[in-house]
Amino acid sequence: MDTDVVTSSAGRHVLAASRLAVGFIFLWAFLDKTFGLHYSTGAAVAEGTPSLSWLEGGTPSQGFLTFATIGPFQDFFASIASPASDWLFMLALLGVGAAVMLGIGLRVSAAAGTLLMLSMWLAEWPLQQGSTNPLIDYHIVYALVLIACAVLRSGDTWGLGRRWAALDLVSRNGWLR
Repeated sequence: MDTDVVTSSAGRHVLAASRLAVGFIFLWAFLDKTFGLHYSTGAAVAEGTPSLSWLEGGTPSQGFLTFATIGPFQDFFASIASPASDWLFMLALLGVGAAVMLGIGLRVSAAAGTLLMLSMWLAEWPLQQGSTNPLIDYHIVYALVLIACAVLRSGDTWGLGRRWAALDLVSRNGWLR
């Protein structure tokens, strides 16, 4: 299909804005955890205490996986906490955030981002927390936005999606779109 999947100009712009917003959420999480900007990373740390940045020895996934998970998968998540989980988590945040912001590789980034969001949903187990909504929370909404952006080719608007799709490798391997 050579035409935009979303045909209205307003629809394309709203979807592109949604893509940029969700992409920035992933990219910001990466930057915050890497540099210890104290928005979500170390937000509860008192002023004057050492930074929890990844660059200064912080562990972006290990503390959460070991101490913050609840529910039936708690032991599983604690068992995978390691320096490898830190690297995989950070690479996922950076890769998904950058790809979604650029509007390239949206199928791959939607799959990776959805897997990450569903894993975090399972780790936080909202069914047990007395959440305001025990089924649908921001993890599910972000995953759905990622999927919609990939399916509806939102990277073609305010992104590099069309240029990306024209690359020989991408045109031969549609899953890279």
